[in-house]
Amino acid sequence: MSERIFRTPLLHFALRVLCCSLLISAAVVSAQEQLPLRAKVQSLLKEMGKGKYVGSVAVSPDGKLVAFVMGTPLGMRVHAGVPGNLAQAVRVTAKDGEEHCGEGEVAWSPDSARLAFLSSCGSTGEHQGQDNLFVARVSGEGGKLAFATTQLTDAQGEVGDIAWSPDGQRIGFLYVEGATRAAGALAAMKPWAGVIGEDGVEIQRVAAVGAKAEKAKPEFLTPGNLHAYEFDWRPDSGGIAYVAANPPGENTWWVAKIYSQETGKEAKVVYAPADDPGPMHGLQVAIPRWSPDGKVIAFIGGLMSDQGSTGGDVWVVPGEGGEPRNLTPGRPTSPVWIDWADDEHLFVSELYGGNSQLVRLHIQGDRTASGVSTSFASPVYSLPASVGDGRFEMSLSATRDHSMFVFHASSFEHPAEIYAAKPSVMMGPGLEGLMQLSHFNDDVVGPDGPVWGKTVSLHWKNEGFSVQGWLHLPKGYDPSKPETAKKYPLIVIVHGGPSAAAEARWGGGYLSGTTFSALGYFVLEPNPRGSYGQGEAFTAANRKDFGYGDMRDVLAGVDTVLAKYPVDANRVGLTGWSYGGFMTMFGVTQTTRFRAAVAGAGISDWLSYYGENSIDQWMVPFFGASVYKDPAVYAKSSAINFIDKVKTPTLVVVGDRDGECPAPQSFEFWHALRDMKVPTQLVVYPNEGHGFVSAEHRTDVLVRAIEWFEKYMPE
Repeated sequence: MSERIFRTPLLHFALRVLCCSLLISAAVVSAQEQLPLRAKVQSLLKEMGKGKYVGSVAVSPDGKLVAFVMGTPLGMRVHAGVPGNLAQAVRVTAKDGEEHCGEGEVAWSPDSARLAFLSSCGSTGEHQGQDNLFVARVSGEGGKLAFATTQLTDAQGEVGDIAWSPDGQRIGFLYVEGATRAAGALAAMKPWAGVIGEDGVEIQRVAAVGAKAEKAKPEFLTPGNLHAYEFDWRPDSGGIAYVAANPPGENTWWVAKIYSQETGKEAKVVYAPADDPGPMHGLQVAIPRWSPDGKVIAFIGGLMSDQGSTGGDVWVVPGEGGEPRNLTPGRPTSPVWIDWADDEHLFVSELYGGNSQLVRLHIQGDRTASGVSTSFASPVYSLPASVGDGRFEMSLSATRDHSMFVFHASSFEHPAEIYAAKPSVMMGPGLEGLMQLSHFNDDVVGPDGPVWGKTVSLHWKNEGFSVQGWLHLPKGYDPSKPETAKKYPLIVIVHGGPSAAAEARWGGGYLSGTTFSALGYFVLEPNPRGSYGQGEAFTAANRKDFGYGDMRDVLAGVDTVLAKYPVDANRVGLTGWSYGGFMTMFGVTQTTRFRAAVAGAGISDWLSYYGENSIDQWMVPFFGASVYKDPAVYAKSSAINFIDKVKTPTLVVVGDRDGECPAPQSFEFWHALRDMKVPTQLVVYPNEGHGFVSAEHRTDVLVRAIEWFEKYMPE
């Protein structure tokens, strides 16, 4: 769970978090004594962060221009240029001159003549940092590309996910009016005060503004009693389809429905998984997309643990509502994102094992009838890399005729660049087989490769499952060289989720595989049952079984590494964040194979967690019932119930305003280990949510983890 009342009384909870937060003072003092290691880590992270960041990417519908967002020392900046010469792309800006501000989220108009983007440049005073929607009209003088920019909105709140209406008359976006924090549960929760769940609730709605407006107030398209997460314009521009639920939005995405709404009329439920007696009962929906003829809505449906981390099967439902049809039953992949090519074809961006791939799905027969059939063409590409255009997980930007897809991509070997793929052209293997449109980071990788070691995609069998994971070799490891012929330590990193996957991408950070590889460790990042990439049955295989079958998959992966590589079986460590933090806490209660562990934002007691977190709705699909209906299934996977089995020294870290995996869970685990005389330490970081924002705190987590592994896994 990357995103997630109180059985614990509110005051008791607040006092416990306060006590935990006080530990940070001593932690900071201690950290000052480790300057040599800290300096080494800071230097390493700086080296790993070299290169230009590429954000949102969009190809114009006619395929003649590509817009993209690039990181600069002053912030994100929008550029646009011709696909074959992005090195000469020109700046597109809301305000001339240089200042610290941000721009991003590019989207072309249907006629390719205008570029919409978000920018906080030019905002001043109390509105400084406020994003607004701008449109830049393409012009050219003497053959040189130029843009004339107009500010469309006068927004006061959070703005994102911009999309043009098909007729080009309006631009829709998600809008939280008066927002005081980012929408969703990853951001730090507000301090607990007032009537919980009722006071200060912020609602995200779909809003729009005319494409020729000037500093206009956004017009809401969806009602104030629904929190909207994603939307898609109807082909005739007369309405939208969207995924929404009753507020508070950070807790209700897991019970969201698909709605359609004609402009100026009331919302209508198209599909409610909770009311479906079939295989989608109680599961999640995402990425609603109207067919070009407006008759059906396609969507991704399945077992998903976090909004934004999408995976499942491809479904269609009549636009007026009705019974959904699964277009990909039994497919051994995880569809993530979809786009209609025409009424009979969908392009599907999916995970397959460790690869990102794009395939075309052909629909035969009545799309809404039980006799519908589908077939797949060979993948347009299949890459051991991460891809996307900045809108959704693995989303791609396409030309109007879908003859070309444009996106940014990176792998463990290649930093981010902008690429294109053409379905009509046979793409070669790897990123080298794509059409590379940019060369922003050609000088980042030296002759010796990245600062971390090589990475291999590792596969193993366990209990009838095919499991994939990434194995990072230590930097400099070469079995042919005598000086590297020694036994190495191994760190296992379990990803969050559980419905997610460890993917190949450039860079690193705190508790990342590439970082530990650069420091001389073998690192295994497994994708055990419960992960994406092997089909919906594989994703659902750890329901009511957290910490058991998935941990056996992890241990089988460790055995595979030990059999093939020079790893010291007595120097194997375990770590992870969120679900990976739970797997760390629970794992050390089930096995003594790990000599040291670092649990990041974990869960130690599912029973108390159910009443403490801000996202309890996510748990029912995985456990089958609420904790009040079936406490035994929650107790089965609670580390606290097996705490007397722990022998592994464990470091515990968490943010004090984490709503997904609240600090009391870490406090309880640390307190129990301390009582059991197991070496442990708890560090609580102030003003941090589930995803840490402070670079200083992220660095501190990494430094402490390295110290912990070195102390308890010495040579």
